[in-house]
Amino acid sequence: MNNSLNKKIALAVLLVLALLAPFGLYPVFLMKMLCFALFACAFNLLIGYTGLLSFGHAAFFGAAGYVAGQSLKLWGLPTELGLVLGTLTGALIGLVMGLLAIRRQGIYFTMITLALAQMLYFVALQAPFTGGEDGLQGIPRGRLLGFLDLGSDITLYYVVLAIFVAALALIVRIIHSPFGQVLKAIKENEPRAISLGYDIDRYKLLAFVLSAALTGLAGSTKALVLGFETLTDVHWSMSGLVVLMTLVGGLGTIMGPIVGAVIIVMLENKLGDIGNWLASVTHIDWFTTLGDSVTIVTGFIFIVCVLAFRRGIVGEIIHFAKRKTSTAH
Repeated sequence: MNNSLNKKIALAVLLVLALLAPFGLYPVFLMKMLCFALFACAFNLLIGYTGLLSFGHAAFFGAAGYVAGQSLKLWGLPTELGLVLGTLTGALIGLVMGLLAIRRQGIYFTMITLALAQMLYFVALQAPFTGGEDGLQGIPRGRLLGFLDLGSDITLYYVVLAIFVAALALIVRIIHSPFGQVLKAIKENEPRAISLGYDIDRYKLLAFVLSAALTGLAGSTKALVLGFETLTDVHWSMSGLVVLMTLVGGLGTIMGPIVGAVIIVMLENKLGDIGNWLASVTHIDWFTTLGDSVTIVTGFIFIVCVLAFRRGIVGEIIHFAKRKTSTAH
């Protein structure tokens, strides 16, 4: 009972902080963190609860951003319809990719998703409607439901926050549903799930499509927030980045991917400022070069997590809390 009450209090505090955050921090930066947090949560639904490691999620993330951007900029569609089309694009590509890859296991599944995603990257590089290396620029924010002007960063922040909370609630519902329990059973013991009569390929495919659709929603929202879409979002390195976020935060936990996304995005955007501050305090000029060493620093954090925090940051906290509770009893 106390644990349930503590969780509710913690969620209420986090929600209040999220509502107040844009008045103390740059809203666009916060929205970017929310988009990547949703991306990581969608990826965690697949790897953390189904046990499938995909290196193709950049395809859903970037393609959805391109479609949403095209629908808003060139087709003049309403904002909400652009986001829906982006989400459906992620789901459709996920369905095609899943049908081709889902019967494979382990490294073979991972490499097929990587190969198919790279094919989409080269399509985006050559296709005229993506803008090639210049990307798709000048994506308008428009109005939500015809009357809510999204030109204001504060207004858009609350819309993005609502999208994130709704998507996270859906993920939690999926995890705790009978469908989610079957996914966990497949991850823990696939032969046993087969012996119980479950069509595991069908369950895996549905999980893959759901993960792709939510990733598409994250990519569409990011394109709306930033006003542009580039090849970076469809490159394989974006798939590697979301793997890093999930592992650092905690695989198979609700809050882990969110924490991992916040840490990685903050490092990418604020490492230069942190380095300058350290240089001013310690008078060591080397710290000023930290902004150019984001990849090295994130790689170092990943190595530390693998060696010392194998369950990820949130995973280790949960494990410690459970061990402490069992010791007390």
